[in-house]
Amino acid sequence: MSNDRQAPLIQPPRLRTDEERQATRLELFFDLAYVLVVAELAHSFADHLDLGGAATFAALITVTWWSWVTTTLYANRFDTNDVIYRLAKLAMTGAVIGMAASAQGATGGDGARFAACYLATRIILLLLYARAYRHVPEARHTIAIYLTGAGAAAVLWAASIPVEGTARYVLWAAGILVEAAAPLVATRLGDDVPLHLEHMPERFGLFVILVLGESIASLATGVHDAHWSASSVVSAVVAFTAVAALWWVYFDLGGAAGKRELIEDSEEDEESGSVDAYIYGHLPLIVGLAIAAVGIEQFVVHPAGELEPAARWALHGGVALYLVGVAVVMMGTSGRWRSAWPWPAAVIPVIAVIGFAEALEPVLAVAAITLVLVATVLAGIYEQRRGALRTTET
Repeated sequence: MSNDRQAPLIQPPRLRTDEERQATRLELFFDLAYVLVVAELAHSFADHLDLGGAATFAALITVTWWSWVTTTLYANRFDTNDVIYRLAKLAMTGAVIGMAASAQGATGGDGARFAACYLATRIILLLLYARAYRHVPEARHTIAIYLTGAGAAAVLWAASIPVEGTARYVLWAAGILVEAAAPLVATRLGDDVPLHLEHMPERFGLFVILVLGESIASLATGVHDAHWSASSVVSAVVAFTAVAALWWVYFDLGGAAGKRELIEDSEEDEESGSVDAYIYGHLPLIVGLAIAAVGIEQFVVHPAGELEPAARWALHGGVALYLVGVAVVMMGTSGRWRSAWPWPAAVIPVIAVIGFAEALEPVLAVAAITLVLVATVLAGIYEQRRGALRTTET
């Protein structure tokens, strides 16, 4: 019979950055709602494959990602997993589901609903930070900065609900920007309140997996929509190899190098900025990966047919932007631009050049991208083995 005492139902927030931690089941459940948002936005982009559709998709993915980041940063420091926190997190999950339900019409008739659901996540986050402010006096300067950012964002998003058109989107952008400044300000002006540097990379890696899952779903959808034609199956097999290479580039190589630099650098200097570089470097990485997922589906559906220029560039541009994000994470966490040169930065222009080869059949274009990515993985493994690429896996 166990003598372990059960944790109390209600626990006041406390700093948990010096405890051994892993992602909780509640965090994994919470992430499922974001799977829905990304999937709905991807469907909308697939129906509007042009420059405007790409810009809208990238903007809304940024909003979605930032909603996730802000909640993750709170949980990283103050998650005590008590009943109050669980109920707040579940309520926020419901609000994110609402974002998913209105995502396809976020720039149309469902814009007010999308804004209201996002606003709900800000209000819940404000309440959580207010609770932490009361119970964690040693972090009050840092919490006050986050409260100010989230509060200003909430006001701007609330103001956007009754307006329409460009004014609404300007308010959304302003809300994201003002809140995105909070972690940067907190690093320099807040208390000496570190983040949990084992928990955070795990959480960011899980979000990358979430978006990679959209690429896998795109393969299945593409084969189904092409009625299992031989050429689409071949294209899907080749594209899956490309997706696997993207996974390898992040989890075993570039992302693992960033994680190692993040931990080592922050142990020496909490205000070095490496944590900020790690966080914000994931934005182009996530946006690029999400765009590439839509491109993959188009290449599988049209393996030997005509593709819209935007569809072709969704794959090439998305992969290039993903590699830009990996490079930014590596350079930002190390503080040295050469840490990402020549691997993987030298590959980025090669991917872009392939995008201009419109004479290539789609299946051949996918094969070219895949060969480049496989070569990138092999080059990264070589750099890792000779010690030039220091990762958490060595």
